[in-house]
Amino acid sequence: MLCIRNDGCDDLEPRKVYQVIEDSEAAAEGYIRIVDESGEDYLYPANYFVSIELPKDAAKVLAVPA
Repeated sequence: MLCIRNDGCDDLEPRKVYQVIEDSEAAAEGYIRIVDESGEDYLYPANYFVSIELPKDAAKVLAVPA
């Protein structure tokens, strides 16, 4: 996900790509679980982000081992 705003959240940088952790309960409430600059996952408003599709080479480099 691409961060498009942070509204004072110091652990998010606008214009940066973040890893998403699926959380259907959070999504139902309008939130998204993101691994932020602290290295931990937290809930943020979904409207802080937009979904993007990366080229395959970039996705491989940014992939997190399972």
